[in-house]
Amino acid sequence: MDSDFLWWRDGVIYQIYPRSFGDSNGDGIGDLRGIISHLGYLAQLGIDAIWLSPVYPSPDADFGYDISDYCDIDPKFGTLADFDELVAAAHARGIRVVMDMVLNHTSDRHPWFVESRQARDSPYHDFYLWRDPRPGSRPPNNWVSIFGGPGWELDPATGQMYFHMFAKEQPDLNWRNPAVRQAMLDTFRFWAGRGVDGFRLDVFNAYFKQPELADNPGGRLGLRAFERMQHIHDIDQPDLLPLLRELRALLDSYPERYAVGETFLEAPGKAARYTAPDLLHATFSFELLASRWWAPAFARAIAHWQLSLSAEAWPTWVLNNHDVRRSATRYAFGVGREDDRRLKVAAALLLTLRGTPFLYYGEEIGMRDISLARSQLRDPVGKRYWPLPIGRDGCRAPMQWNGAANAGFAEPAARPWLPLHPNAATRNVAAMDADPGSLLNFYRKLIALRKSHPALQRGLYNPQPFDTHFVLAYLRQNATETILVALNFSGRRQRLALGEQLAHAGWELLLSSQRETEPAIAAGLLQLEPYEAMLLLMH
Repeated sequence: MDSDFLWWRDGVIYQIYPRSFGDSNGDGIGDLRGIISHLGYLAQLGIDAIWLSPVYPSPDADFGYDISDYCDIDPKFGTLADFDELVAAAHARGIRVVMDMVLNHTSDRHPWFVESRQARDSPYHDFYLWRDPRPGSRPPNNWVSIFGGPGWELDPATGQMYFHMFAKEQPDLNWRNPAVRQAMLDTFRFWAGRGVDGFRLDVFNAYFKQPELADNPGGRLGLRAFERMQHIHDIDQPDLLPLLRELRALLDSYPERYAVGETFLEAPGKAARYTAPDLLHATFSFELLASRWWAPAFARAIAHWQLSLSAEAWPTWVLNNHDVRRSATRYAFGVGREDDRRLKVAAALLLTLRGTPFLYYGEEIGMRDISLARSQLRDPVGKRYWPLPIGRDGCRAPMQWNGAANAGFAEPAARPWLPLHPNAATRNVAAMDADPGSLLNFYRKLIALRKSHPALQRGLYNPQPFDTHFVLAYLRQNATETILVALNFSGRRQRLALGEQLAHAGWELLLSSQRETEPAIAAGLLQLEPYEAMLLLMH
C-alpha cells in the first residue's frame, strides 16, 4: 500500500445488513457483538471500511429505515457501549466505520412526530409537512408514496394530513425548518465524535420539497402511480446545495471523514450533480448494477458514469445492496445453479474499475436470494405488491458462515428472523476458505492485488476496442504500471485483438479465474477461456 492511500478513495467498502450478519445472543437477529466477532474475517478479506445499515432505535415498519432516535442504538442490536467497542475494534484492524443516515423522514414514533401531532401550535408541528386537506377530504396535492398508495395520511387529532414519501409510518421531515436542519447536523457531530469515519446518506436529494408543494405532472409510463409521475416538485430542489455545502464543511472539520449519497430516482447525470469538492465526496450510480449480462451493457454503464462526473469527482461502483436481487441470482441464467464462473468475472470488473467498489455482505461467497412463501414475508414492499417479485427480503437472508445448523449465523436453537438459503450447508465461508479455487479466495486475491498495485486504485481507465459482444477489456495505467483487464462474458472461448503495441509487449499474469500460467498471444490475439477474468501486468 502506498503512502498516499486514502481509505474512502482507494479502499474497498463492505456493506453489512446488521440483522443478518451475526447473532451473538440467540434471538435470531444479528447484532453489534455479532459483527465484532467477525471483524477478523473482514480483515482477512482485505476490506477497508464497513458500512452499517441502520442500527438506531426503530419500530421496524421499514426495518431500521424508520428511526425513532438518531443518537442511540436499538436494544436488539446492543448498546452505545457495544457500538463504541465495535468502532475501536474495527479501527484496531485498520477498518473504518460508515453509518447509514436516514434523514428524509423519521418514524411516526419519533418523539418529534408524536409531539407534532398533539396540536397545530406545537413547536414540533413544523418539523414535518402538515397541510389541510382540500375540499372533500382530498389530499393537499397529487404526490404519492413510492411504497404504494397516497402520499398523504389524515391525522384525526389535528384534522390535517402529513406527507410520507415512503410508508405512512415514515413521515417526511420539513428541512426548511432551521430547527430540523440544526438537529440533523448535530446528529453528524454526535457520531463523528464517537469515531464514525463516514456516512451514507439515504435518499438525500428528497430532503427538500417545492415550497408550495405543487402538483407533480404526470405523463410517464409505469406500472405504479409513483412511476407515472414526473418528480419535479418532491425531489431535487435547489435548496439542497447550500445544505450539502454546510455538511461538507462540517465533515471537513474532522480528519478524513466521508459522505456518499444515495441519489433518489438516480440517473448518472443527476447523481454527478451532487459530487464536488464542496458538496458530497461521492454519490452512487446504479446503472452498472442494473446492467444485464452482456459486455456492451457494462461498457455503456461505465462510460455513462465516467462521462457524467467532473474531472475531480470520484466514482463509486456497486453490483449489490439491500434493496435489489443479488447479482448471483440475477446473473445465474444460462449457467448452473451453483456455477460461480460469472461471479468471478463480475468480481474482477467491480474491483478493477477506477473508483470505490462497494461489496454487500455475502457477495464474496456468491449468496443467492432466498425464496419465501407469502406468510414468511417481512418487507412491507414485498407484502404490498405480492406476488410481484419486487420485495427485498430475498437479498437480506442471514450470512452463511459454516455448514452447521443456522449456518453459524446464530446458535442452533435460535430461529433466524429470515430463513437461510437451502444451499447454506455447502455454500459458506468455512467451505470456501478451504478451497483455493473458491469465489471467496478469488475475492481475497483481487482485493490484495488492488492494494498492491496503485494503478488499480487511482490509475487511468482506458477502455480497449473489441470486435465481439462478449469481451470487455481495459487498461489501468499510472506513471509506473500498465495492467490489462480482460473479461469474457461468454460461455465460449473468445479472442481479444490486442493491437500492435500491446501485442508486442511482455506480460505477466497477475490473476486469472481459469489458469495459473501466462497465456500465449499469437498473431496479436489473446485467447480467453469461457467466463475467464484475467489481469496482466505489462513489462
